[in-house]
Amino acid sequence: MKLFSTTASQKLSEEVAKTLGTTLAQSEIIRFDNSEVRVRINEDVSRETCIVLGSSSNPTDTHLMELFFFADALARGEAEKVIAFMPYFGYARQNIQHRTGENVSVNVVIRILETVGFDEVTTFELHDEAIAGVFTTPFTHLSAFSLLSEECKKYLVEKEVDENSIMIASPDQGGVERARSFGKDFFGKDDFEIIVIEKNRDQDHKHVSTAVDLYGDVSGKTVILVDDVTTSGGTLINAANLCKERGATGIIAAVTHHDFGPGTGQRIQDSIIEAFFTTDTIVLKDGQSFDKLHEVSVAPLIAKYIQSHF
Repeated sequence: MKLFSTTASQKLSEEVAKTLGTTLAQSEIIRFDNSEVRVRINEDVSRETCIVLGSSSNPTDTHLMELFFFADALARGEAEKVIAFMPYFGYARQNIQHRTGENVSVNVVIRILETVGFDEVTTFELHDEAIAGVFTTPFTHLSAFSLLSEECKKYLVEKEVDENSIMIASPDQGGVERARSFGKDFFGKDDFEIIVIEKNRDQDHKHVSTAVDLYGDVSGKTVILVDDVTTSGGTLINAANLCKERGATGIIAAVTHHDFGPGTGQRIQDSIIEAFFTTDTIVLKDGQSFDKLHEVSVAPLIAKYIQSHF
């Protein structure tokens, strides 16, 4: 087995390789002045299982092209099996046609991944698990909630927060099962209440949404807002504000992917959210870190998956 990395996930890939007791396979990624990219495999991959680890994070299109070119280069090197491990799967939120005339982006990306030569695809925390049904090649959907729930629990124990006063909340209607999955890891049981925030999204304006109602009683409770990805921070902050209005005494967030846009970190830092727990599926850019951010690595989960499957 050989492990390769795109430029999107170099540090994470190195941590995975170290955990596995190996080193990254050698490749060359050249980006030309006209923004085109070229990938070259610098070692023999004939009859090898090759894993390409790379998030399709911002700039999404750029990182996707690297993945596609890795698949082609490895196929030309006669690799026996080529696997895409995408810690973050870009375009996953564009999974339905919201308005007449729109494309469905995630379907297009999936078709290209399959056509270009990937034999399997693995990722963390898809926006909608139903996306898995679009794949015709083997697809694996992993979760980082076991890591995030452990970190949240440590934080709340240090704050001496009574577990009986903790509520798990979904910041929108579509994330209920995601919140339930997190809650099972956090509480270690199936029997617990989920708080749901009703959200309206403005389809004519990007990153604009409003929290309009809350189902459940958060009065006197510490709320953990659970989501798959945060870009503008609006959904989380609006949900946190509504929880506070309804009497919540503390609010933290657990989000797998920090796909931050400009100013998101500062908005969360300035919000009533007291701690933001996330993972390293996406590399933080300069200026995106902030005091309330707690990042945990998914490298052990990736290494464990690779060890058990390849």
